[in-house]
Amino acid sequence: MTSEKPYLTRAIEPVLRKRLGDLPVVVVIGARQTGKSTLAQRIPGGDRLYVTLDDVDARGQAQRSPEELLRRAARMTLDEVQRTPDLLLSIKREVDRERSPGRFLLTGSANLHLMRQVSESLAGRAAYLTLGPLTPAEQAGLGRSGRWSLFFEESPTRWREAVSSLPIDVREPWETIAIRGGYPIPAYHMTDPEARRAWFDGYVQTYLERDLRDLAAVDNLADFQRLMRAASLRVGNLLNQAELARDVGLPPSTAQRYLGLMETSVQLVRLGAFAVNRTKRLTKSPKLFWTDTGLALHLAGEGRPRGAHLENLVLNDLLAWREGRPHHPQILYWRTAKGAEVDFVVEWGDRVLPIEVKSGKHVRINDSRHLRAFLDEYPDLAPAGVVLYDGEDTFWAGENILAAPWRHVL
Repeated sequence: MTSEKPYLTRAIEPVLRKRLGDLPVVVVIGARQTGKSTLAQRIPGGDRLYVTLDDVDARGQAQRSPEELLRRAARMTLDEVQRTPDLLLSIKREVDRERSPGRFLLTGSANLHLMRQVSESLAGRAAYLTLGPLTPAEQAGLGRSGRWSLFFEESPTRWREAVSSLPIDVREPWETIAIRGGYPIPAYHMTDPEARRAWFDGYVQTYLERDLRDLAAVDNLADFQRLMRAASLRVGNLLNQAELARDVGLPPSTAQRYLGLMETSVQLVRLGAFAVNRTKRLTKSPKLFWTDTGLALHLAGEGRPRGAHLENLVLNDLLAWREGRPHHPQILYWRTAKGAEVDFVVEWGDRVLPIEVKSGKHVRINDSRHLRAFLDEYPDLAPAGVVLYDGEDTFWAGENILAAPWRHVL
């Protein structure tokens, strides 16, 4: 069942308003059903015309006479723009004719950076923002992401005091949040688990039968869905495309194309590897995560979240936090040839923050050994690191390694 509830403020709203005041085009991308349309319609401005390209008539006009459509109002919101990518060339011409701030707000259920014809037509004219599923704090009505900035703005000597003084706004177990996910309808408006499962079933069907066709032809939807399930079972693992293709019985080239479509449609997150030499980052295998933990668990048929799903929740929160920061922080992972691994490495400006995520109630000495290896390797970049865990106390788990409850940060 669903219940009508107040609108939840999104953490991205202040930066979205700022970009609309600065640039002629702002693009908000995200998986379908993350709340892009609701957010776009809440942007103030009585003269801003809202047009959704899910509407057959609007889509027909966009294809037949795009200039006529684009001149219907001085400022426009065009929703689900990936459905008519050729319209972007007309938007380019309109912006070049009249370059006024906030002229077009575009939303799309595809990563337009990865759609070549779109990214080229908007080059130098648009700002891109990504709207993910609701963060735990957004679900609690706080309109924010995690308090990650604290670790960059405060001296490490003050981390323990600063983190301990933060109010705990999220009281639910992380397992409950992971199962529910962050799509607004099942996470916020639905209370019945069976209704949520039915919603996820419908979401997958619509994604397979409609959204994918906006991006590319898929020869066999059953093969694609099988690959989705296999990928959902590998949350937090290194991505080995050859192994994944073999497990689902697909040619490697087909598996690679399908994974690319999942990433373009903002369902999949490939997390790159940290290296001081930035060229080397491109040669290392990425780690695989999902945009929404609820969908990943549903696809995998897993009723019980694993520690990797807590990692995924933390990553999704980091990605939401990144969208509101100037000079986008880089979010990566670290792994050595000998197997030492740090879950997340956040690079912002001249500082680096390594983060380990543990689903246990206690932090043991062994839990921070890979963080210690990272800090020893990069003492000039990373003055300290953080272990997030499922306990209650904030304390120093080793020299320059802070153990903090995830609830204090998210």
